[in-house]
Amino acid sequence: MLQSLSVVNGKIKQDPAGFPHLDIYVSPDEAERRHLIDVCGVDEHTLLSSTDPDETPRVEFEDTHTAVILKYPKNYSAEDNFFFRVKSMGIFLFPPDRIVIVVDDQVPLFTGRIAGSLRSPQDVLLRTFYQTIRHFETHLRIINMCSDELEHEISKSSGNKNLLDMFTLEKGLVYYVNALNGNGRVIERMKAAASKIGFTEDNLELLDDLAIENQQFLDQAQVYSQVLSGLMDARASIINNNLNIMMKNMNAIVIAVSVPTFVTGVGGMSEFSAMIGPTMKWYVAYPLFFGGMLFLGFFIYWVIQRYYNNR
Repeated sequence: MLQSLSVVNGKIKQDPAGFPHLDIYVSPDEAERRHLIDVCGVDEHTLLSSTDPDETPRVEFEDTHTAVILKYPKNYSAEDNFFFRVKSMGIFLFPPDRIVIVVDDQVPLFTGRIAGSLRSPQDVLLRTFYQTIRHFETHLRIINMCSDELEHEISKSSGNKNLLDMFTLEKGLVYYVNALNGNGRVIERMKAAASKIGFTEDNLELLDDLAIENQQFLDQAQVYSQVLSGLMDARASIINNNLNIMMKNMNAIVIAVSVPTFVTGVGGMSEFSAMIGPTMKWYVAYPLFFGGMLFLGFFIYWVIQRYYNNR
């Protein structure tokens, strides 16, 4: 799907007479791909890289344009089950008045601060890059909330679901770390080729801001990944500790039941009747005997629990 926009008074609008001109291809079909390859001169492999989530971020210089492949976070939904994915985006800079963006999904590219102060294709390129990197911040906040929720569940669950959720969340963070590392290399590459791309002094200042923002989110993703790894280790320790406590309680219950059972087994009904003699009524003796066995069982359970707690 093609969306044609342009810059009018520093803002992105649907005006074909604006400058520079901006074409956004969302999941381009075969006809749109052939137009980009045959008419615009985009390399076919580079075009395929624009929608390949496993592609490496990079900058390529062609005779007629500059191609930038970068990573952005995929929109998260509940069906993803804590799995945060990344996708690729292709930005093709055709100086002096055209820029083409190829994405695989709808992405909120032109919102907030990016909507104003645009004058050239280089401005659109950097502001798009800036908006893409800021998109990681929103997803990292969601990951942090998911991590907190799993941390609360970890202490009261003995199943594998939380463990699998944490593993999935950590796997998504690995993708984020790799994506931010790749975007950082793209920023350094653009800095080195600033004159070739046509960056101004203002563009270079924004490029420095991009490098700082990208590094901050990279550090944040790495910290979250380490925290999740520690949570998984802590969960395994908690499960083992809960299992040990449960086994101690079970052992105490078994011993507490076994001792009165032994006493009642040794002194069966006939022996107990002989012990109480004909003078004591059975409806008095048997409740007393039953109460004595209960007291003996609880007493033994208390002694064993006290022993375990004092170790």
